[in-house]
Amino acid sequence: MNKTILAIALTVSSLSAYAQTFTLHSADMQNGNSLKLSQIYKGFGCDGKNTSPQLSWTNPPIGTKSFAITAYDPDAPTSSGWWHWTVANIPANIRSLPANAGAQNGKNMPTGAVQGRNDFGYAGFGGACPPAGDKPHDYRFTIWALKTDKLPIDNQSSGALVGFMLNENVLARAELTPNYGR
Repeated sequence: MNKTILAIALTVSSLSAYAQTFTLHSADMQNGNSLKLSQIYKGFGCDGKNTSPQLSWTNPPIGTKSFAITAYDPDAPTSSGWWHWTVANIPANIRSLPANAGAQNGKNMPTGAVQGRNDFGYAGFGGACPPAGDKPHDYRFTIWALKTDKLPIDNQSSGALVGFMLNENVLARAELTPNYGR
């Protein structure tokens, strides 16, 4: 029995260590640095290009069946944050998305991937646009490695619904947190 417990402990330890190497990268943004004009919303008083950043990820955990991406502003003055982007059902063999994959038309998304509705009211990427004069907001871009190949969502699914389903199916996640203020 002690050998079985030790084997289970080593397996859990190995999986945890492997999951810690799961990382998210971007050619368009970095942790702690300000977002570029490309990732700023066009509207609500902001005059950016509203382009989702290029993203790539490495070392997903064993058993990953699909990926999801979220972009969320926890500093938005709403009491519930602000969902800028949700994407689910990205096939397990995909390891990157090009810049502007989050366009409303979805033409740059991998086959089968679904963008949920952001808090601007449409399915697709909505860039940063904090209130003028606020301290810079943090924008959490997260890649989720999931234990299911498909979540039952569509382009009308809210960020809260997608977030709930992600937390129910997550194996590991990695994050980049740039910021932006105006």
